[in-house]
Amino acid sequence: MSVQPSVPLPPLRETVRAHGLSASKALGQNFLFDEQLLDRIAALPGDLDGATVFEVGPGPGGLTRALLRAGARVIAVERDDRCLPLLAELSDAFDGRLTVVPDDAMAIDADALAGGPYHIVANLPYNVGTALFTRWLEPAAWPPQWRSLTLMFQLEVAERIVAPVGTNAYGRLAVLAQWRSHARIAMKVHRSAFTPPPKVMSAIVHVTPADEPEGVDPRILSKLTEKGFGQRRKMLRQSLKGITGAIEALDALGIDPTRRAETVSVAEWVALARLLGR
Repeated sequence: MSVQPSVPLPPLRETVRAHGLSASKALGQNFLFDEQLLDRIAALPGDLDGATVFEVGPGPGGLTRALLRAGARVIAVERDDRCLPLLAELSDAFDGRLTVVPDDAMAIDADALAGGPYHIVANLPYNVGTALFTRWLEPAAWPPQWRSLTLMFQLEVAERIVAPVGTNAYGRLAVLAQWRSHARIAMKVHRSAFTPPPKVMSAIVHVTPADEPEGVDPRILSKLTEKGFGQRRKMLRQSLKGITGAIEALDALGIDPTRRAETVSVAEWVALARLLGR
C-alpha cells in the first residue's frame, strides 16, 4: 500500500535547503535523499500498513517519509531541534500519523511509547547505534514487544552482528544478536548515497526474534560475553575467572579453558550461561 501526503511535499533536498539545514558531525548525521532507496529500506520489515514504527534520529525525515508512504504510524525520536520544524511539516502532511518526541533515544522507553507491537526502523546515528542495538537485544521478556529491527550501521559493525564463530568479526555483538534472534545483512549502501558521504560503507541489518533457549538468564549471558570478549586475546580461564563458577562450568561442559572467546560458538555460550544460572 502506498499512502500519499494530503498536501504535496517538495523533494527532501529542497526542504533541507529551504530550512538551511546541514548534517551535524557531532550528532553522527548523514542524510539520505534517494527516495527509491528509502522506499526499499522501508519495505524490508514487510507490510507496514497500519503498523507502528519506532524511528531513531529521523533528521530531516527522509526515511520517515518512506515509512509514512508505506502506511505506518511513526513515532520518531529526534534530539536535534533544528530538524523539528521539518518533521512538524511532515506530520501535518500525513494527517498526524507521525509523532515526534524531541529527546535522546537513550533515555526513551520505546515499548511504553509504542503501547503494543511495533517495528524499529532507523538509520542509526553512528555514535549511539551499537548501544541502542544491544539494549533492544537484551530485554528479560521474550519474545520482545518489537517485531523486527531494520537498522543501518557501518558495514564493519553489520558484519560483526552476523559473523560466524571463528572469524575475526565474531564477538559479543554476534552472540547477543544470534542466540535468540535471526540476523542478516539485508542491503549494503554505498557511502556515495549519503550527504555528506561518510568515510565508510554502510549496511542494513534485519533482525527478527527467534525461539528463546530454555533456562537461560540473558543477564548472565550478557556478563559472560562482556568478560570473554572484553579480553578476547586471553584464554577463557583468564577472561572469565572473575565470574563465580565459570571455570568449573567450562570443565563440566567439556569446554577447554585454554580456548579463546572467538572460538566459542553461540550454542556453547548459551550452555555456559544456562549452567551458571542453575
